[in-house]
Amino acid sequence: MSDSSSSAGTQLRQTAAVRVFGGWQRTFEHDSSACSCVMRFSVYLPAQSETGPVPVLFWLSGLTCTDENFMTKAGAQRMAAELGIALVAPDTSPRGDQVADDDAYDLGQGAGFYVNATRAPWSEHYRMFDYIDEELPGVLFDSDLPLDPERRGLFGHSMGGHGALVLGLHRPDRYRALSAFAPICSPTRCPWGEKAFGAYLGDDRSAWDAYDATLLLEQVESAPPMLVDQGGDDQFLEEQLHPRLLQEVCARKGHELSYRLQPGYDHSYYFIATFVEDHLRFHAKHLNVER
Repeated sequence: MSDSSSSAGTQLRQTAAVRVFGGWQRTFEHDSSACSCVMRFSVYLPAQSETGPVPVLFWLSGLTCTDENFMTKAGAQRMAAELGIALVAPDTSPRGDQVADDDAYDLGQGAGFYVNATRAPWSEHYRMFDYIDEELPGVLFDSDLPLDPERRGLFGHSMGGHGALVLGLHRPDRYRALSAFAPICSPTRCPWGEKAFGAYLGDDRSAWDAYDATLLLEQVESAPPMLVDQGGDDQFLEEQLHPRLLQEVCARKGHELSYRLQPGYDHSYYFIATFVEDHLRFHAKHLNVER
């Protein structure tokens, strides 16, 4: 299935635009067929996009976040402007009064986990894998936004780090590189993932395996180059994130992984802002735009 297969006739509605580092930070919404609701996403377009299509880097955020968190807290636009890379940040889940939700922060709205839910009441709207994998790229590349579909990367944080690794491993021919900050490396083996997958996918744990990066890395013959940064003082490191499992499978299977444990850093956007330039340069190298 091509990126554009589900996007024919989709109308983007711009809701905000602000000038930053010579480019434009824009916010859009559109009617999503994958999620059966209105979805929002943010785009940073560097000045280079005014003369032709630019590479694009997709960012997936973590629990409780929206499309705004990365764009307002990470400080990524300065380096994206220098490198000439567009940034795209979708929301983390479907939203709206008609969309199922939960009182907990780690289930429901703001906690889509980038899976296609198969259990009611979640299955009606929570199809974030399809949204990120097919619909959003189709919408973007069918629009008049100056983005180059042949040069794209994928990165994210925590739940979004999990999403970036999983989506990228499902499409190794589509993304030139993957990176993550403090990803949930094996959601089938941590409380966050077990709760969300049980709710969204049901009790048959074999249905969960397609959304676990460590299990996917056991199966794929090749994977895009990966960079992972992990804070040494991250409060979720031992119970939820399990980067050791990611390191072990990459070493065993020969996948290219640069893993960096950063002493003293936690799980917050202060951590992301500190190392986001490294991630942008890592992707720029593989997108052939490094300066």
